[in-house]
Amino acid sequence: MKYPELTERAVELLKHLIATPSVSRSEEQAANVMEQAIRDMGLEPRREANNVWVTDPDYDEKRPTLLLNAHIDTVKPVATWTRNPYCPEQEGDTLYGLGSNDCGGGLVSLLQVFGWLIKKKQPYNLIYLASAEEEVSGKDGISRVLPLLPKIDVAIVGEPTGMQPAIAEKGLMVLDVVAHGKSGHAARGEGVNAIYEAMEDLQFLQHHQFKKVSEFLGPTVMNVTVIHAGTQHNVVPDRCEMVVDVRTNEYYQNEFVYEFLKKKLKSEVTARSFRLHSSRIDPEHPLVKRCVEMGMVPFGSPTLSDQALMSFPSFKLGPGQSSRSHGADEFIRISEIEHAISTYIELLDGTHIG
Repeated sequence: MKYPELTERAVELLKHLIATPSVSRSEEQAANVMEQAIRDMGLEPRREANNVWVTDPDYDEKRPTLLLNAHIDTVKPVATWTRNPYCPEQEGDTLYGLGSNDCGGGLVSLLQVFGWLIKKKQPYNLIYLASAEEEVSGKDGISRVLPLLPKIDVAIVGEPTGMQPAIAEKGLMVLDVVAHGKSGHAARGEGVNAIYEAMEDLQFLQHHQFKKVSEFLGPTVMNVTVIHAGTQHNVVPDRCEMVVDVRTNEYYQNEFVYEFLKKKLKSEVTARSFRLHSSRIDPEHPLVKRCVEMGMVPFGSPTLSDQALMSFPSFKLGPGQSSRSHGADEFIRISEIEHAISTYIELLDGTHIG
């Protein structure tokens, strides 16, 4: 079944959001837009910083609660845009604009679905949350608002997945690794070269393989992504700084990998944060099984989302394609939004969530 009125409202709201710059940590105006959109539906939103949410008017603590979530912030536009990233341009079925795909399409679709579902009593409560600072995993994003919400039993996150359920997601840990040496004059061969001291650790980071491989996420992987060393050509460097990007599957907690590397590497190792863990929902969860019954195919996502900060079961399901995110001339198709709305309603209307 198609829902043309819901699609039209979703697209108009998305155009308004595209025209409202909302780079991470600067989402105030976009949050204002979302507040007004919710009020226009006859509902009363709540707000914490730039996070905006609305709770099912018939909320009953005896029922389980489903969270519908998507983020309002965007990355900064890259220099290779050939269009104005803040000017929504529709050409046929295609709508161009920064944040249209990541994840404006999911954001506006889920709001319309929320409004439709609460018109009749469901076997669960609903909460819709438009969260901030997702792209930077900021402290004033979803982690600031989750403690203010009622108990959540399961969440759907509207990231672009081609409307296929991403039931597992890799975690992220960023490490600062420092090899120490001793400075000296390069011509005299004095000192201890910190770059050479780092080489053994670089080899370990390149070649080590963690044994436990996930069915949906594959292996835990490490990549050295930044190296800084030296001050000038004739001084032996006494410090070599490396940044290591670690993507964990569900078998390895960030803290475990950190402690493991501290023992294995000669260099000094510091973790910027442990908070962005891998997430996974049981394939036997009623919502996942319902997705499969509808012909969808569960998969594992290598990209990070606010799921990493959720302590309850969750999965990603949204219109658009992850491959379009963060690139120039970002777009989403109107037909993808239309399909998302009808799919969400078919998935959720009258469904028991556990």
